[in-house]
Amino acid sequence: MQLKNEVGVVVLRVILGVIFFIHGFVKFQGGIENIAGWFGSIGIPGLMAYVVASIEVIGGIALIIGLGTRIVSALFVFLMIGAIIKVKLAAGFLGNGEMAGYELELSYLAMALFLAINGSKQFSLGQLLVKKTENI
Repeated sequence: MQLKNEVGVVVLRVILGVIFFIHGFVKFQGGIENIAGWFGSIGIPGLMAYVVASIEVIGGIALIIGLGTRIVSALFVFLMIGAIIKVKLAAGFLGNGEMAGYELELSYLAMALFLAINGSKQFSLGQLLVKKTENI
């Protein structure tokens, strides 16, 4: 039973990492200046677009390889709270016909919160590094 749980957590970690990596990558690929302008239009400093996209790209890679899972996941929790409150909350849970609702962001938030609380040691670079430093 323990192995099934650990494998499930690894799948959760890797999938969440891929999702955030792609979201961040697309922000840069599509013109981060446009995202910064949109951030400014909703009352968020444009510089935050660079911060958010960088956290998504770097954090996504970190989750995929299993490095700093709890810290990265906690950052993703804060990103999702911000996205829900600042962007999606007004549209409602399922959306308003013009914009999607916050149900997807809430799912990402729940996944990230689980990983922030529990971590994910199996098949992770972080676990390999801990084992190597313990042997020194």
